[in-house]
Amino acid sequence: MTQLFLVRHGPTHAKSFVGWTDLPADLSDTAAISRLHDYLPTEAVVISSDLSRAVATADAIQGKRIRLAHDPDLREIHFGAWEMQHFSEIEDQDHLRSYWETPGDVRAPDGESWHDVVTRVNDAIARLITSHAGCNIILVAHFGVILTQVQRAGGLSAYEAFGHKIDNLSVTEVSLTSDGWQSGCINHIP
Repeated sequence: MTQLFLVRHGPTHAKSFVGWTDLPADLSDTAAISRLHDYLPTEAVVISSDLSRAVATADAIQGKRIRLAHDPDLREIHFGAWEMQHFSEIEDQDHLRSYWETPGDVRAPDGESWHDVVTRVNDAIARLITSHAGCNIILVAHFGVILTQVQRAGGLSAYEAFGHKIDNLSVTEVSLTSDGWQSGCINHIP
C-alpha cells in the first residue's frame, strides 16, 4: 500500500484566482506548522510543487524526512487570463460559472481545463508511486491538486470533488491499495 498525505500549502491571503502566480505562503502560525509536522508520518518522503508557497510549506514540515525534488506537474490549476483577478472582475461571468459548475473541458482563457489538471497531476503521482511504491508520501501542493485525488479516490464527478473544502495547512489522505484507490480523511486540520 502507498499512502499519500496531501497537504495544502500555507495561506497566501490573496482574494483572487491564484494558480501559477508564485505568491509566498504565510507560515507565521508556527503552532499550526508544528502540529502538522507532528501529525504526519515520520517515515515518509516529502515532495512539493515548484511554487514557493508549496516549497516553503514543505521545508517547514520536512524535519528529518527525505526530501524529493520539486515537481512543476504538481502546480495549482493554471487560471490563464483569470490569474490574480477576483471573481467579480472576470468579464465573462457565464464562462466562469461554467468552469466551476460543469468542470471538465471548459478552460479558463489561456489556461487549463479540469481534465487537463487531472491528467497532469495523475501522471505526476503515477511517476511518484512507481518510484516510491509502498511508501508514505507527503505531497505539499494546492487546492486543485488535492481535489484531483479526492475525485479519483472517491470515484466522484468533478462537480462533486469541487464541493469539498480544502483549507490551508490541512491534510487529505488517500491510499493506493491492492483494491484500488481509497479515501481517508479529507481536509483534516491537525
